[in-house]
Amino acid sequence: MVKPKIAPSMLSSDFANLASEAERMVRCGADWLHMDIMFILYYNSHFVPNLTIGAPVIESLRKHTDAYLDCHLMVTNPLDYVEPLGKAGASGFTFHVEVSKDNWRELVQKIKSKGMKPGVSLKPGTPIEEVYPLLEDENPVELVLVMTVEPGFGGQKFMPEMMDKVRILRQKYPSLDIEVDGGLGPSTIDMAASAGANCIVAGSSVFGAPDPAHVISLLHKRVEQELQIN
Repeated sequence: MVKPKIAPSMLSSDFANLASEAERMVRCGADWLHMDIMFILYYNSHFVPNLTIGAPVIESLRKHTDAYLDCHLMVTNPLDYVEPLGKAGASGFTFHVEVSKDNWRELVQKIKSKGMKPGVSLKPGTPIEEVYPLLEDENPVELVLVMTVEPGFGGQKFMPEMMDKVRILRQKYPSLDIEVDGGLGPSTIDMAASAGANCIVAGSSVFGAPDPAHVISLLHKRVEQELQIN
């Protein structure tokens, strides 16, 4: 059975105190630390408009934490990042299906060869069927990240219609790690958990809370309850 994993998004943390923020989140009960890596041009425009964390930051943070670093790459050339992130100490490497249609097999193989867990993500407008080949290959990805907002910015409103994708995935792949990212918090966790998501990325709802440990515990318990029911 899959397990609940709550992953505070470090994009919402105080970047000037990243190591202490990571330690605080782990102390508050975080299972993973979600690292958003955004950059590079996409057909003469940015895949996402913001620039954030890169391999040097992951390498620096790894010196201060043993936590699982769940890296989500919103880039157009994820293959270029496999070796640097592997050396830096990333734990998971999730790439976007929209930019990896021609080389995902090579990408998954290289991610695994560097000791990282391969995952695939899809934007809200991308049909869920596009990730099926990556899950049914003889060397499959091990996680699917369903974006519940448009990638690139924190603090966006949760898109409940994306839960249909989660439901389909959970029914089709019962043992799959299914992650959701965007607008997750106490007011939306029920929708995500009941749909079948077990990995919850939460940014402002955790870092902006008076008691982050309480929010993480609430999210974790709700996912755990739903997993036990099913």
